Amino acid sequence: MTNHPGDPTDAAGDDPIPATGDDPTGEGPTDATGGGTGGDEGRRAADDAGRPAEVPGRGRRVRRAVGGPLAALLVAAALTAPDQLRELSPAAFLRLPVEALIVAAALLALPPRPRRVVAALTGVALGLVTVVRLTDLGFQVAWDRPFDLVSDWVLFDDAYAFLAGSVGRAGAVGAAVGVVLLAVGLLVALALAALRLAALLARHDTGARRAVAALTVGWVACAALGVRIVPGVPVADSGATALVRYHAVQVRGGLSDGDVFAAEVAADPFRDAPGDQLLTALRGKDVVVAFVESYGRDAVEEPEFAQVGTVLDEGTRRLRAAGIGSRSAYLTSPTAGGGSWLAHATLLSGLWIDSQQRHRSLLATDRLTLGGAFQRAGWRTVGVMPGALADWPEGRFYGYDQFYPARELGYQGPKLGYFLMPDQYALSELQRRERSTPGHPPVMAEIPLTSSHSPWTSFPRVIDWDDVGDGSVYHRNSAVADVGGKPVRRTAAQIRADYRRTVEYTLKSLISYVETYGDDDLVLVFLGDHQPSPVVTGEDASRDVPVTVVARDPKVLDRIDGWQWQDGLRPGPGAPVWRMDTFRDRFLTTFGSRPDPGAPPAAAPR
Repeated sequence: MTNHPGDPTDAAGDDPIPATGDDPTGEGPTDATGGGTGGDEGRRAADDAGRPAEVPGRGRRVRRAVGGPLAALLVAAALTAPDQLRELSPAAFLRLPVEALIVAAALLALPPRPRRVVAALTGVALGLVTVVRLTDLGFQVAWDRPFDLVSDWVLFDDAYAFLAGSVGRAGAVGAAVGVVLLAVGLLVALALAALRLAALLARHDTGARRAVAALTVGWVACAALGVRIVPGVPVADSGATALVRYHAVQVRGGLSDGDVFAAEVAADPFRDAPGDQLLTALRGKDVVVAFVESYGRDAVEEPEFAQVGTVLDEGTRRLRAAGIGSRSAYLTSPTAGGGSWLAHATLLSGLWIDSQQRHRSLLATDRLTLGGAFQRAGWRTVGVMPGALADWPEGRFYGYDQFYPARELGYQGPKLGYFLMPDQYALSELQRRERSTPGHPPVMAEIPLTSSHSPWTSFPRVIDWDDVGDGSVYHRNSAVADVGGKPVRRTAAQIRADYRRTVEYTLKSLISYVETYGDDDLVLVFLGDHQPSPVVTGEDASRDVPVTVVARDPKVLDRIDGWQWQDGLRPGPGAPVWRMDTFRDRFLTTFGSRPDPGAPPAAAPR
């Protein structure tokens, strides 16, 4: 056996041991004079009574026999864990990670002290990679995308708030503590596992070198032949390297996106448009832009949600009988599963806002939003925000003269769903505060509706609008269809059914609102903000959301004939699909003047 200078070996053969008794891995014997395995006192065959003596070091041999395989399994699992939940199966771990071969070869080439340092650092690095991988999996489940190391940290606050609203504050605190302990535990466990494996490699130097060489040849052969045990998952694995490379590119792109985004903000053909040329075809109209939480394409196309389509079709017939028309299509949202504010910002600003970083940057600009355009053209602009549980400073950026966070909406009913109030109440407050006064100035209002927000556990009924009042009516059982159980008690099928019921409720509320208050001056634009989480849609669902324009005045719908949207509240499979960031410019162009030909062209979509 070839040993490095300074590698002490025991008298029994080529078993390298540390130069001192300090061995955090538990692999080396202790000092011979301190009662360790090398002392004669510990090797007596029998005690004074003639019975076999307890041999010191037996526990260490057990730990060595069990600890080595456990360390190898932990490191292998961390290196080969799949990136997608659909790939999660025992067979998915039957892979040969190239990173293990590279690190093993490096450790075999190092002398003892550097070997231990490199092993510990490698274990910590692998722990960090594992934490990021698990976070990616969580984001895939909730948001249908990996974690963004640059801008997603703020979302942990939202995750905590969601848990607190779903399972209570104690459960949310417990979950947060558990996540922190898991992350720290992974770092420590993988560092210790790497140290133990480094000691095993050194103890079995010759055999380890031969094994690494053979496995390297095997890895190259599997890579060349494309060997797979699980479809789509190669045996010759480099997933950890790919994960690090992906996030490195992501971080570099995020850090360099500032200049790109600034150029997109500056390229605004409507930036200097005078108010008397904006939205001239909507003069005197009340325009309401309503976002329906988690209302995605799957809600109107999947057979499992067929009742949503029934609600839309029946609503189309009822509105048509009342002389009210509608046109529908799809928009592609920048987000899925969550991040409603990214979709709101994208639609209203005409920019692709797909990250927290872009959202923060947008709010620091003077970009002309839809609300700002209506304000410039002389409308009273308001934001009715039932989901804003605190102050909402963004209202000034969006060009609103008045905005109502939840606490200012006067709701006196019980908490229904993730947010406080049901959608019919929020719509009733919009009507009472802004549209009910005869001779009121034309109003443009944004209202994000929240009853269909996950976890989909409360299902109000649509009641008579005169009975809504201050919301105290919802304390009566007759006003609430059902309050579901805690989210953890439901199957995936039950979650999808509950999602469908909440979307139906919101759509029924909107249809009833138009039936009740839809005069010649009302123009309603309602759309989804994003698809629900993959728990509902499955993985790889589209990011399309339905969008509908509703108006009694036929001249409004005649203006959008060129859009080729489909008649009715439900868009069909062949309906047009626009990117959500194109809506602002098309809307302003259709209902007002053409963009300034001297203005810089809008930046090309990313």
